[in-house]
Amino acid sequence: MNLEINDDQQLMRDSFARLLDDLSSMERVRAAQPLGFDRDLWAGLAELGAFAMRVEEDKGGLGLGTFDAVLLMEEAGRTLATGPLAETLMAARLLATFDDPALDVVVSGESLATIAFHDIARQPRQWLSGGANADLVVALRGDSLVLVSLSAADRHPEATLASNGIGEVDLASAPHTVLATGPDALAAFAAAREEWKLLTAASLTGLSSEALRLAAAYASERHAFGVPIGTFQGLSHPMATLYSSVQGGKYLIWKVIHEIASGAPEAAAHIPLALWWAAQTAGQVGIQAARTFGGYGLSTEYDIHLYNLRAKAWPAIHGDPQFYLEEAGRRLYAGEAATVPDVGAVSIDTDLGEEARALAAETDEFFTRTLTPELKAHAHHSWEGHHPEVHKKLAEANLLFPAWPKAKGGRGATPYARFAALEVWAKHGWSNHSTGTSQMVAAIVDRFGSEKARKDVLEPILAGDIICSVGFSEPGSGSDVFAAKCKATRDGDGWRIDGTKMFTSGADIASYVLMLCRTDPDAPKHKGLTMFIVPLKAEGVTVQPVHTFQDERTNITFYDGVRIPDDYRLGEVNGGNRTMSATLELEQSGNFARSLRGLVRAAEELCREIQHDGKPLIEHAPAQMRLARTVAHELLSEMLGLRALWGAENKIEIPAAGAMSKGFTSDLFLADASDLLDLTAPLSLSKRPGAAEAVNLAYRFAHGATIWAGTSEVHRSMVAERGLGLPRSRN
Repeated sequence: MNLEINDDQQLMRDSFARLLDDLSSMERVRAAQPLGFDRDLWAGLAELGAFAMRVEEDKGGLGLGTFDAVLLMEEAGRTLATGPLAETLMAARLLATFDDPALDVVVSGESLATIAFHDIARQPRQWLSGGANADLVVALRGDSLVLVSLSAADRHPEATLASNGIGEVDLASAPHTVLATGPDALAAFAAAREEWKLLTAASLTGLSSEALRLAAAYASERHAFGVPIGTFQGLSHPMATLYSSVQGGKYLIWKVIHEIASGAPEAAAHIPLALWWAAQTAGQVGIQAARTFGGYGLSTEYDIHLYNLRAKAWPAIHGDPQFYLEEAGRRLYAGEAATVPDVGAVSIDTDLGEEARALAAETDEFFTRTLTPELKAHAHHSWEGHHPEVHKKLAEANLLFPAWPKAKGGRGATPYARFAALEVWAKHGWSNHSTGTSQMVAAIVDRFGSEKARKDVLEPILAGDIICSVGFSEPGSGSDVFAAKCKATRDGDGWRIDGTKMFTSGADIASYVLMLCRTDPDAPKHKGLTMFIVPLKAEGVTVQPVHTFQDERTNITFYDGVRIPDDYRLGEVNGGNRTMSATLELEQSGNFARSLRGLVRAAEELCREIQHDGKPLIEHAPAQMRLARTVAHELLSEMLGLRALWGAENKIEIPAAGAMSKGFTSDLFLADASDLLDLTAPLSLSKRPGAAEAVNLAYRFAHGATIWAGTSEVHRSMVAERGLGLPRSRN
């Protein structure tokens, strides 16, 4: 797996970035209005080879791939580059494919070329990107691919929303030449149209990133009520959500390009999903960024309005961007075929690798062999699904904690392999709550524990003999774990624990609980805390069940004079903030792509069963669109999770990667669970076994997903501060 561009691509990107910073500065973007075209910029792009990027080398081009063009488009979006860049790249590729001499004047920047995406035989008058300035238009006319030559008389410039050179053009009377006829011509044009979607999506991602950067910088500098406005969560939290949207959308585009190169059949449906997501995100970013500037955001003196208007104008040139979601729905659920482009060489790789496939296959074989009908009946989505014998067998097969180093009893599996194995756990419906929590406790004991703690706790965990719980939340503090009031006081050579912990899931079946306790009541809130490992069978521990509407049990636990040795202290006395930070780093790296995948599969099944207006619900476009939207959210969640994994594996610091992966994807899960419960009602209201129960449970379960391991609100603050550089919003 690789999510890093290579040295040659970085050099190319830097070259285009420097050019665009110079020739597409905001002063020049303004100066190019109202016609929306800058000849000097176009000439500069041509000189660097921009228009020859997607032309094969044997045709005189650079022979670069779609991914390279995407990197250029991200920079073009960042700088609001004026002109139909994505269209010109595709026009040049088509001209080269059919050896038309006009290629020379297009790649040199002498003539401006664009594309008409509707058949001019049926729709001669069309809105075109660059239509106010174009010299050449590549278009379909029936089963022929033609090159239309425009004169000034054919163009009708007029004022538009973003003053970016779009225009309505009458293509019927303008002279044209035939480039090619027949299936090859139609296929080449269809492929160019699909690639254009990816390039346009990339430009919108670049635009959104820069608009958020500008808004965050302003929010950090502008003061109101004596503090920077970026400290107000009503402003920072929407920006954090949008930052996660932009990052997810960027890597979704990269994923789709890799899917195309790998021949994945689902790639064709994912192409319009990538553009739809980028379009809706850019529109939301434009509005939020402008509002961050307040009244100044309305002023033409500030650049942010340019980003707002382009964010709406770029993706809407061919109509409502929601059409792309509808198109994805047809491709996913109505069998609509599409021609995907030849994307050329792809340096990035979203494949998990052979080791991951091998571990997944081994895990699958284990569950297939081990899970009897009785065990399958015992399976549960919560801690109640824990089964000691299966847990022990997993340990004996070295499948319980495969990511642990070989020297410590694991197999040293990569995070990618562990990720792939967990996909198999989900496939078999086997809960990993007890395993995941116990592994986290084991990591903390291994890092901070004494020799006795390692022997008493770590070794039995790794052997599969015990499981552990965590005790962080308290009745009065919730996600504010550093507000812990549960006390630990010195008691001879050991400690006495007194207090209450809330939501200690698994405490009824676990052997130990990892606890944060206050050891210095006079110290500031984030100090005076110490981490302990506490035996749950010790005298003075009471476990009381708390049942949730998610069909699961958690617990409230009471500690009355519980005595433990000092050997069960983890880390320094009053150094619990450091220990807890390490724990939260492990805990806050969750992701809900698997949950979304299970949700959408169940909803698809119900949509095939439910009849609406005399035919299955899944044959209706609105249902297809809503299912497709959840598929998009699943893909975004997957990429945010893989990005966090990749960063950790390669020791690349990605600010707030874990917070984005957990917080943003849990929010998507809750929103989609609510929506698909509605879509598949009233059947989804039933708890009857099968798909109905799955959708019903997903809605209830998703509420907890936004709370565990820190609420989404906490994660938004983390993303705002670490990802966008906004000032701290919490005291």
